[in-house]
Amino acid sequence: MQITGQAKATKYIFVTGGVSSSLGKGIISASLAKLLQARGMKVTIQKLDPYINIDPGTLNPYEHGECYVTDDGAETDLDLGHYERFLNVATSQANNITTGRIYQSVIDKERRGEYLGRTVQVIPHITDEIKRCVQILGEGDSYDFVITEIGGTVGDIESLPYIEAVRQMRWEHPKDTLVIHLTLVPYLKAAGELKTKPTQHSVKQLLEFGVQPDVLVCRTEHNLTKSIRNKLARFCNVGEEAVIQSIDADTIYDVPLLMQKEQLDEVVLSKLGVDSRASLDLNSWMNFLQRYKHPESEVSIALVGKYVELQDSYKSIVEAFTHAGAACGVKVNIKWVHSEQVQASEVGALFEDVQGILVAPGFGSRGIDGKIEAIRYARENGVPFFGICLGMQCAVIEFARNVLGLEEAHSTEIKDYTPHPVIDLMEEQKGLAEMGGTMRLGAYPCALTPDSKAAKAYGNDTTEERHRHRYEFNDAYRQQFIEGGMIPAGIHPDSKLVEIVELPDHPWFVGAQFHPEYKSTVVNPHPLFKAFVTATMAYSSEASSSAEPHNRSEENNA
Repeated sequence: MQITGQAKATKYIFVTGGVSSSLGKGIISASLAKLLQARGMKVTIQKLDPYINIDPGTLNPYEHGECYVTDDGAETDLDLGHYERFLNVATSQANNITTGRIYQSVIDKERRGEYLGRTVQVIPHITDEIKRCVQILGEGDSYDFVITEIGGTVGDIESLPYIEAVRQMRWEHPKDTLVIHLTLVPYLKAAGELKTKPTQHSVKQLLEFGVQPDVLVCRTEHNLTKSIRNKLARFCNVGEEAVIQSIDADTIYDVPLLMQKEQLDEVVLSKLGVDSRASLDLNSWMNFLQRYKHPESEVSIALVGKYVELQDSYKSIVEAFTHAGAACGVKVNIKWVHSEQVQASEVGALFEDVQGILVAPGFGSRGIDGKIEAIRYARENGVPFFGICLGMQCAVIEFARNVLGLEEAHSTEIKDYTPHPVIDLMEEQKGLAEMGGTMRLGAYPCALTPDSKAAKAYGNDTTEERHRHRYEFNDAYRQQFIEGGMIPAGIHPDSKLVEIVELPDHPWFVGAQFHPEYKSTVVNPHPLFKAFVTATMAYSSEASSSAEPHNRSEENNA
């Protein structure tokens, strides 16, 4: 990276939001980062969340969607998943800061006497801690750009300390900071036109807090005319070239290209005094989009879970299917199945139109019986099956009950006094009182069984995957399972915990205790998802072949 007229310094880009939440600050941040990365620059992104929870680990998925886990065991906002999928660069605990963590850090310092008896206040102590968390990512030569997404919208009382911290950084480092404000330009059908007033008022409120945005990114359903761009520029004190249109896209993976077309990266680089002449290489991204948008065939996969009303609860799984489908040249259609609606009497009709079944992760007893019925159907009918975390545990329970004859087998998470606890609380989890951040979290190594489906998928004899669980396969039953036909295909090399189970005689039946979806990216689709999708394609092809003679017979009879 070349900085004009000054020594190299990390540049800090802040992305704020106005008018409405869920406009896509995370996708805009990731898209800008992708464009800068494609120019050969080192970029990272962090999320500042204004809620008081220490992290989203204890939040119900209905509250906040998926909880994303990093290699170092941080339970974070789902936007970090977007950051990793776009950049193919691992994030860490430093990439997601909450108000809870900020206040906890400040209070801990006060208790240790680090403020020397001074009154602890929002300004400067809270804002200084926010700035420290932002700038710690830019220390040394780690990154050329640190993009910081601020959760919520301007005007939210929870966000005020973050906006004040941005104002202070703009004052302290005027040449190294830039603010992008993402806002809504709604279309009023009755009037037949786009309205700029919501954006004007949003920027006005930001100005009241002492922050002038450098770039406006306008989320819209219709193209912005030149007159609207000029109006926004005039009333919001930005250059017309800095009014960027973010029109609705078919897929989030189109957004970097739309931002490139709008020259967002060039405007940002120009305003920060960075040489923008470096060539931009998006060939691999374009190749991915080409494969994704022009599949050779389609498969349908049932995703069985208890949060299917809010599909963001399984965001990483959905995106992992997108990556794997593109890599395999197939479109993956997801059939959302609520696990509470799966009944033994109707399971055949429910899954007759799918070529694979994935049982999703989760916690608690709700929907467990439906997950077990779905797994039994997949096992008995040769339908490719993939179980993740609780989905793997349900596969163990189903096999114990219906193959090994342990009729009351269960997980002690669900039934404390089961006579056959085939899934049990991990030893190190016993006696823990606090719920937040105390599970088995983060990346752990896994030794793969030679010639297993998992080993063939990875093309290796070891891997490292991210975990988020308290319960595990009960090793006291391992030999009984092996003799019954379910093998441990992945083992933690030190603790000997069972990480993967398989049925060798099934077309594709794999359960993983970890969360492979967290490590799937555009550049590197996860091997287990690729293998699962490939198995569903084979199942679909075999089903079509077996149906053809039957169809010809019907034609002859006619």
